[in-house]
Amino acid sequence: MENATDCNLSTPNEAKVDDEIRQLESSQFDLDIIRVATNNFSDANKLGQGGFGPVYKGTIFNEQVVAVKRLCRNSGQGDIEFKNEVLLMSRLHHRNLVRLLGFCFESEERLLIYEFLPNKSLDNFIFDHIGRAHLDWKKRYSIIKGIVRGLLYLHEDSQQRIIHRDLKLSNILLDDDMNPKISDFGFARLFNVDQTQFNASKIAGTFGYMAPEYARHGKLSMKLDVFSFGVIMLEIVSGLKNGGVRDGENVEHLLSFAWKNWRKGRTDNIIDPTLNNAFRDEMARCIHIGLLCVQEKAADRPTMASVVLMLDSHSFTLPVPLQPAYFMKNSCSSVIQFSRCSSMKTGSNEQKSFCADASTNGASISSLYPR
Repeated sequence: MENATDCNLSTPNEAKVDDEIRQLESSQFDLDIIRVATNNFSDANKLGQGGFGPVYKGTIFNEQVVAVKRLCRNSGQGDIEFKNEVLLMSRLHHRNLVRLLGFCFESEERLLIYEFLPNKSLDNFIFDHIGRAHLDWKKRYSIIKGIVRGLLYLHEDSQQRIIHRDLKLSNILLDDDMNPKISDFGFARLFNVDQTQFNASKIAGTFGYMAPEYARHGKLSMKLDVFSFGVIMLEIVSGLKNGGVRDGENVEHLLSFAWKNWRKGRTDNIIDPTLNNAFRDEMARCIHIGLLCVQEKAADRPTMASVVLMLDSHSFTLPVPLQPAYFMKNSCSSVIQFSRCSSMKTGSNEQKSFCADASTNGASISSLYPR
């Protein structure tokens, strides 16, 4: 098994990067154009907050509506990382990935200009009682398959093998027709063709969606994204957040809740009650696949190519999933206990002690050092 350090893969020669950026000159926007487009980054145009900074709605040129991601100066993403994201996104072209239209690298500003997706992110629907009612099973199943296609492209079908590293519902955007597009590649990492795993020097992502071998030891592989996808699949089917499911007086993690009920044949307890009973078998199969994706050991999880086969061929016999990661025998707390504490860099130069427990608000973190 090939191993490499995080920096060897994510930080190529700076001169080479600059040369490749110059070749993308046609995609570079003037800062004045973006200021006008976003009304000088007004709060009224703010769409939300991404992992590295705010995102604004803007209108450019021939009334084209765009989303402008503005990098915060204290975000932890430096110039070389910003340029790498530009280069990475300029090479990715798939209907289930958000499309980069251009960038701005001027004065102190670092801006990424993306296509605007009016329906925002999937979490706004799944975790909202009113929004969830607008997503019947047919649409949810279509969204699941779209996410799978996008991940398969990143892992196997693009020019380079790519791990997203921060896959979650809030990073799945929806277009006019509710087609999913994977977004926010600020934490993405490249793999060489002959590599299956490498050790990350820093951990970045969102607790609750992180595979245990990565959160605890920094071991990074395609199976990290598979794990995150499994969590997403269970959230889509259940309408529940991964951070904690209340069952009477007890609160437990969604993975534990789903596995316990699946083993007892009580999949109806997992499925979102607003969904039509006519597709119960298909929903139950998705729960089964989701549980396969969140197994404790990376080697036990399927590849995304296998997930495609599982979804497309209902005659394909699914293996029995083993106990999921972060399984809780005593359902009294929504906190997922990891094996250690680490330090997390804040916006300032100070470091705050940060235990590697579940993130309850779904916020991305970076610069967490593995053991």
